[in-house]
Amino acid sequence: MAYIDSNLNDPEEHFKTVIFTGDGTDNRAITVGFQPNITWVRQRTDDSGGYLVDSTRGNNAALQTTNTNAQGTFASMTFTSTGITVSGNENLNNENAHNYVSWHWKESSTAGIDVVEYTGNGSADRSISHSLGTEPDFIIAKIHSETMNWPTYSKAMGNGVQFLDITDAWTDHSSYLNYWYTSGMSSSNFGIGDNDNTNKNTATVISYLFSNRQGFSKFAKYTGNGNADGPFVYTGFRPAWVMIKRTDTANDWNIQDSKRTDYNGKQTTSLQANTVSNESTVGTDFRRDILSNGFKIRNNGAETNASGGTYTYMAFAEAPFVNSNGVPCNAR
Repeated sequence: MAYIDSNLNDPEEHFKTVIFTGDGTDNRAITVGFQPNITWVRQRTDDSGGYLVDSTRGNNAALQTTNTNAQGTFASMTFTSTGITVSGNENLNNENAHNYVSWHWKESSTAGIDVVEYTGNGSADRSISHSLGTEPDFIIAKIHSETMNWPTYSKAMGNGVQFLDITDAWTDHSSYLNYWYTSGMSSSNFGIGDNDNTNKNTATVISYLFSNRQGFSKFAKYTGNGNADGPFVYTGFRPAWVMIKRTDTANDWNIQDSKRTDYNGKQTTSLQANTVSNESTVGTDFRRDILSNGFKIRNNGAETNASGGTYTYMAFAEAPFVNSNGVPCNAR
């Protein structure tokens, strides 16, 4: 269940996009405005992809959603009280004259964000505690101690799985191995099955859990209409970041944010969680308008708007449509 909290009137206290240009120096400070618990850095200039680090696994322990590899120290990034530092002339995070985008999340039950690390035991119908305070709406998991896929859970889709690192369609558990234990999802626990990707015996798993928060985040689905005048998707806030994945067939995980817009909140390029492609090589088949209370699809491409296609999405706010006192916020 979504709700408004007074601390969510400023979404940038819990999520922020920061764009920067690499300068090749060591220990360069990137100011976020808070100490992140999850940071995802993407190269925009070339096809080097990016990396993801969280404070639970620690500085420099990088994972890449573009492959199944175990974590490594190939990207020099550390957390600070005001953001992160990036080091060296590395193509992944600070190569001179190269462009980057970084996305940052702060863990808190108020914002519906939790990072949980656990050790697999191979047993079915297992419950693991979390501190969201509400049932998870979206989960991303990765065994970081060895080579494995990135299974995701969507409450909107039900008992099934998609993988952040590949294009596969959403698959129902009735015809697939058991990744999640949906009966174990609650305000205090999340449930996993006996599949190796979420619960391999003795393997170490990192999981990012999210719950809907009115005015800050939404994790849901929509249906495409196949028209350039595409569907309007209501979120209840002006989106700062949206990731969309088609569920009924194979397509990429497309990410757009409000800092990389063409004009007047219009977006035409995308970065993809599952590919290393830079944003200039994915074409212009991703046009979308950012509105005060959601986003409007402005293309008829299969990635985000096939006729009758179903799509899951994750969205975080730039500004809430209504603040905690019920007062409409100014749309930009």
